[in-house]
Amino acid sequence: MPTNKTLIFAHRGSAGTHPENTMVAFQAAQDLGAEGIELDVQLTKDQIPVIIHDEMINRTTNGTGWVKDFTYEEIREFDAGSWFSSSFKQASIPSLEELLQWATSSDLLLNIELKTGIVRYPGIEKIVIDLVKKYHLANRVILSSFNHYSLVEVRKFDSSIETAILFMEGLFEPWNYAKVVGATSLHCYLPVATPELLKEAKAAGVRVRPFTVNEVNDIQSLLENNCSAIITDWPEKALTIRETLVQA
Repeated sequence: MPTNKTLIFAHRGSAGTHPENTMVAFQAAQDLGAEGIELDVQLTKDQIPVIIHDEMINRTTNGTGWVKDFTYEEIREFDAGSWFSSSFKQASIPSLEELLQWATSSDLLLNIELKTGIVRYPGIEKIVIDLVKKYHLANRVILSSFNHYSLVEVRKFDSSIETAILFMEGLFEPWNYAKVVGATSLHCYLPVATPELLKEAKAAGVRVRPFTVNEVNDIQSLLENNCSAIITDWPEKALTIRETLVQA
């Protein structure tokens, strides 16, 4: 995915203005002109990959319980928008397949985070890869995870799909560690994305996409340092700042 500009990925969709990880949030990000979207995937009781960040549905729906304990039909019944605003009460938890089918009509890049850190979800890697291939989107997908064993599993099934390690600590030469697990990109917590890391990772041919970059100064600094991409709740803000810098 070569580029000469810092790409803007909308974190859980346009999460600053819409209920996170819903189709309305993803549509908003596309409408704004973001180059990519970031989303989180878990499995229902009947092994359907759905898009939700937390392992429990309590925070972002009107229900309670673990994602893994609901069937897909059950989890679809919950209101996933009213917690954010009553105007989004029709929003529901989407399936990954719904998102992928929607994405076929765009050129968006898709950063799919495998949420296997707390609940292991055996087999999720192959389930996700099979769906990505079904919709011929492998060249536009990045699979990331805090559980790097999941990324090793991804490489077993398809070594052509880009993978990224998620991490929050100041790892020593993380670009070298990433290669150990077969990953080619670094998705790090914003404070870890120092100018030195950006420079050395770039020299090593490894892309860096920090999260979650919401403040003006941070957005501007990463853009000025030619970061590969940023992951932000506020894609419109980031796009405006990028345009301003281009015109300067």
